[in-house]
Parts: sequence; C-alpha cells; structure tokens
Amino acid sequence: MDAAASLQDVQIIDSEEQPQQQQQPSLRVDHLGQNVDQIFLQVDQLEKRLNEVEQFYSKSGKKQSNTSKASSVIRDRDKDKPVTSFRRRQQDASRREASATRRMQDLMRQFNQLLQKHIIAHQWAGPFKEPVDVVGLGLHDYYEIIEKPMDFSTIEKKWKAKDGTGYTNVREMCADVRLIFKNAMKYNDERHDVHVMAKTLLDKFEEKWLQLLPKVDEEDERRKREEAEAHLDVQFAQEVTHAKMARDLNAELDVVDKHLKSLRDVVLQNCRKMSTEEKKALMTVLTQLSPEDLNKALLIVAQSNPNFLATGQEVDLDIDAQVILNTLILS
Repeated sequence: MDAAASLQDVQIIDSEEQPQQQQQPSLRVDHLGQNVDQIFLQVDQLEKRLNEVEQFYSKSGKKQSNTSKASSVIRDRDKDKPVTSFRRRQQDASRREASATRRMQDLMRQFNQLLQKHIIAHQWAGPFKEPVDVVGLGLHDYYEIIEKPMDFSTIEKKWKAKDGTGYTNVREMCADVRLIFKNAMKYNDERHDVHVMAKTLLDKFEEKWLQLLPKVDEEDERRKREEAEAHLDVQFAQEVTHAKMARDLNAELDVVDKHLKSLRDVVLQNCRKMSTEEKKALMTVLTQLSPEDLNKALLIVAQSNPNFLATGQEVDLDIDAQVILNTLILS
C-alpha cells in the first residue's frame, strides 16, 4: 500500500470553542473520545438486548416445529384475535385453574363414594382397611418383598390432606387402590385366603371404575386443551414482549446512528491541518493498525469518495483529500 508516502492529515478541535480561545489538542480529543465511549457503551447494551431477542425467536422457532397438531390448530384459531382477548384470557387464568381443581375434587369425591359403597363396605375388605401389622403377624420379610405398602386408611388420609401432600388427580387414587390388592396378591400365595380376597375385590373394583372412567377421560381431555391454551397464552405474551423489544431496539439504533453521523459532522467541520510532528504521530498510528482495521478505514473512505477503490493489492490514498480517515483514527 502506497499510503505512507502521501500522508497529510487533520487534527480535531472542539465545535463549541470560541474564536481566539483554543483548548489543548489532547483535551479536545478526550472530549470527543468520551462521547464516542458513551455511544459504544450504549451499543453494547443494545447488543445484549438484541441477543436476547434473537435467542427467544430461535428457541421459539424450534418449539413451534415440535408442537402437536392440536396446538397448531389452537394457534391458528387464536392468531387473529385482538390483544384484548388475550389479556382477558390471562385475567381468567386463575379462575380456569380453580374451576379445573373443583372439577377434579368432585371426581375424587365420586370415586371415594364408589370405593366406600362397593369395596370398603365389602365383607372381605377387613384385611385391607389398615396398614399390615408386620410385627404382630411376624411378617419379617414383608418390606423386602413389598416396596410400597398401601391400605384404605392411608388413601383416606391422603385424600383429605390439606398440606399439599394429598392427591391432585383421581387416577392417583385409583393407582393406590390397585396397589393395595396387588401387594396382597404378591406377598401371599395364590391359594392363600388373603390372595383370593384381594383378587376378588380387585376385579370388582375394576368393574366399578369403568363406570367412572368416561368422566375421568373427558376431564383429562379438557385439561389438555386448557393447558395447551395456557401455554399458548404464555408464548404469545413472550412474543408480544420481544416484539416490543425489537421495535424499541430498532428505534434506539436509529438514534445511535444519528448521533454517530452528527458526531462525524462535528469532527469534519472543526479540523485544521496537522503539523509535521502530528503527521508523524498519525503515521505511526496507521502503521500499528491491524489489516482488518485498516481495511475498515479504507471502506469508510470509499463511502465518502465514490471514485476511491478500497480493494486491490495496492491502494493509493491521498490523505489531503480524505479528512474522514483522521476521524476514524482519532475516534
């Protein structure tokens, strides 16, 4: 590059300085440098927010590609609804959840009534009403065979629990009832009375459970739909938030761009020719630039001068005609 042979550059002065009252060059450069530093700090903050928005849309795109057909139908149905409709659904979220909880509690009450009437009231239910008396019956290997003991009194306590440890779904109660009888059948030989009683009651229970099952299935389907809608509500809220972030970022970047252009104009309008010593100092700075930074400088020069070619093995640069280069170096 044959730039060093014809280097002649300019030095920046403060745009607000009064005639006959010049500040020292170092102070003027420091003042402009502070402005540039502030802009760079703002750009860094904008970049972090931009990365957050990009990550959200990247993850959102992957999730959408894996959603079920049902969720896609719901999204298509709701995509044209006004934001007010979404906000109304958000406000009703707690009410919908409370309603779902009440419906499930009602199903568990019906299940308990079925259990009390047809199973616990049965003449063979006695051995299963309380925990197995392992010590009293001398069943020393009971806990080695049975991993999770279960009985009707434990189910009753868990159903009525108010400390958050109780049942949340009727299917959990159903699973524990089955466990009572399967434990008895597992521990006792099939010819043992307890085994026969457990098998008989289990068959009877399964018969009665089938009567309640359609209601349970219906509630499960309803919950799936409501959970899908709630998930879409959350996703939509996130999309609205990040869309606003994207619009705000665009506006702020426009402001930063205007500030940079304004700062550049101030620099270009307030400059003087450099002394020989200052030219030597600038040439030293130029020689210390990395190839990447030097190429950036040439591209900036090309933007201001359409006749200048920034590409090529060798580039002739007339510093007298390229005031913008000094702007880049000093900033």
